[in-house]
Amino acid sequence: MEKTPTKPKKQSKEGGLKKQYVKSGSVCKVTFRLPKEAVKGARRVNIVGEFNDWSIEANPMKPLRSGEFTLTLDLRSGREYRFRYLVEGYRWENDWNADRYEENIYGSDDSVVIV
Repeated sequence: MEKTPTKPKKQSKEGGLKKQYVKSGSVCKVTFRLPKEAVKGARRVNIVGEFNDWSIEANPMKPLRSGEFTLTLDLRSGREYRFRYLVEGYRWENDWNADRYEENIYGSDDSVVIV
């Protein structure tokens, strides 16, 4: 079940997605940012999604002094990618500013980034 919004949101102070397209347009540098309110003092967060074959270890995020976590990935343009954040290896969190959310086979929603 697809949920709104369907167009990308602007990045908020609390986190979200920042997109920067390379000159050729074939790749987009996407910075994922998870706010400290979402991680609740966690020391480890990984981003897991279609872009890394849902690997729970492939993309650890960098903790910031502010308590947020961030990571920039190069994603091929002209696609949509489902993803989620894995906090401390056991708790799933969605991006609060995802471009869209889609229901997954587990009865919850995945975040979607459109590049």
